[in-house]
Amino acid sequence: MEKTWKQRCLPMLLLLSILSADTNHNNIIFLRRTAADGVTPEEATHLRDEVREMFYHAFNGYMEHAFPLDELKPLSCGGEDSLGGYALTLIDSLDMLALLGDRERFTSSVDWIGKNLRFDIVKISSHVTPPIILVEQSNDYPFENKTVSVFETTIRVLGGLLSAHLIASDYATGMRIPSYDNQLFDLAEDLARRMLPAFDTPTGIPFGSVNLLYGVDEQESRITSTAGGGTLTLEFGILSRLTNDPIFEQVTKNAVRGLWARRSKLNLVGAHINVFTGEWTQKDAGIGTSIDSFYEYLLKAYLLFGDEEYLFIFQEAYAAAMHYLYNDPWYVEVNMDSAAIVWPLFNSLQAFWPGLQVLAGDIDPAIRTHAAFFSVWKRYGFTPEGFNLATLTVQQGQKSYPLRPELIESTYWLYKATRDPRYLDVGRDMVVSLQYGARCPCGYCHIVDVEFHKKEDHMESFFLAETVKYLWLLFDLASGPDNLVENGPYKYIFSTEGHLLPATPQISLLREHCSYLGAYCKGGSNEQESRKSDISIHPQENNASVLSGSWVHSSYPSDSSFLKSTTTSGLMKGLCPGLTHGQKYGISYLDATSTVQEDHSTHQRENEADSHSLLVVSQQSADNSLSNNKNNDHDRNVQESSE
Repeated sequence: MEKTWKQRCLPMLLLLSILSADTNHNNIIFLRRTAADGVTPEEATHLRDEVREMFYHAFNGYMEHAFPLDELKPLSCGGEDSLGGYALTLIDSLDMLALLGDRERFTSSVDWIGKNLRFDIVKISSHVTPPIILVEQSNDYPFENKTVSVFETTIRVLGGLLSAHLIASDYATGMRIPSYDNQLFDLAEDLARRMLPAFDTPTGIPFGSVNLLYGVDEQESRITSTAGGGTLTLEFGILSRLTNDPIFEQVTKNAVRGLWARRSKLNLVGAHINVFTGEWTQKDAGIGTSIDSFYEYLLKAYLLFGDEEYLFIFQEAYAAAMHYLYNDPWYVEVNMDSAAIVWPLFNSLQAFWPGLQVLAGDIDPAIRTHAAFFSVWKRYGFTPEGFNLATLTVQQGQKSYPLRPELIESTYWLYKATRDPRYLDVGRDMVVSLQYGARCPCGYCHIVDVEFHKKEDHMESFFLAETVKYLWLLFDLASGPDNLVENGPYKYIFSTEGHLLPATPQISLLREHCSYLGAYCKGGSNEQESRKSDISIHPQENNASVLSGSWVHSSYPSDSSFLKSTTTSGLMKGLCPGLTHGQKYGISYLDATSTVQEDHSTHQRENEADSHSLLVVSQQSADNSLSNNKNNDHDRNVQESSE
């Protein structure tokens, strides 16, 4: 990256002023304070309670005006079906109700879903009683043939059901429901099995959409996003652990392998790929739109399951991202093959990255990047979908703020890791922005244009699943936390939808080998003293797999400035020195020309899916042919990420 635009961009953005707006809203507590005033512990408690009120303002608005439709229209106080007609916002809100300790609403909501939700009938009648008032419901619902997003359905519906099941079925959580009989778990398994046909592709990368009644439509697009194909491992992996059926974990891991095997020689992945040919149809590499949660789930799958292969892939992918995409403190999009800059653009989905860096232990660049991203929020009161770093203006056509949680999420993680009070000030500014700019009669509205704060009559379910959740956790942490995440019986990993996924003995194979701050390991000493207690996750592995206390980036010289900036204290353990992912696990780079070619008939497509089911190539057989695995149709292992 040339220094000219960096020199222009950073100094100017650091001078951006905080939003000021006039309103008579009565619920704002801290209007009189300036941005320089620090948040005291008492104020943090008040802010936590205000965020709780924000949640219930939106949740009650949904239940009263939109339920059982998917999402709330907060301006007109109506509802709409946006995903499949699952009472989506209720499902997405379940673990937040549990986190708040709201036993009554959590219990009644779980009971209602268990009695009323079905996936062989893909729409719930609009004439049903809300779960707060329980009555017996009939099953006389209208059939509606719906094709749904594999990505969105997995992270919102499947993840919401599994998280709530794991809370409702366990006395240790303090939210055990005595009458609960695994209804949500049964629904989750049924839903996941209905999505398995999407993975039946030659590359193992799933179609973007699937029909829950009939499987993949004949005319379904063969183009999917990297995030859409690589952000399924947590939910499906947990289901395999709970059902003792490996199929769910296998297909999603094979999808990750299918994507990673087709990375460029720079270890970068593109934004969109053809699931049949393995050809990249959009070669823009970045950490934001269409790719973001691919990186996220690599690290989190390791943290939750203890599978070192995910860690190997993550470390190689992260090293490449920091080398080619990072222009301190910003990130750009480049061509995955040449690393030529495509867009000097900040997009709002990049804002999750500092939080992910906290989980990886790379704190210093996370702090700088978060400060840069927040300067955009301060300028407009929200983060636009796109901000051009060359012109220092909102990107044309990307002026909206759809209540996204990513910057709030990173703020929470940085405060958790550093306890720096500046992040409480950041959180307070975000509360003020949401209360002044986005609050509507029945909930919170999308902002169509961050420059003029025009509202749109829509509220995504992730506002309740993530946005207010991370704000509440931030201020509860500062107030003396007493919740499942901070004081509960397990370590929790958050899904990309913010759902709580516990590292229970049944789910997690990872043995404790570091001090826990979220999923952050303190003290990045390169010494080997702690290895005596670091038992290999896979007993069959030899001594080469012993966990190391330092990052090793074999692709770059040891004296590079990149390495100096990332080998800070507190880095995740797990990389065998000198080994790449391909050397460790036998996964080679695949050219798109080595995969199956596009066909135009159903018969040919089915034959190809049977005969080219392998996703990756071992070092030993790279010059031969793709291996076949026909034991199970589902063993072979376009939706853009919206979270």
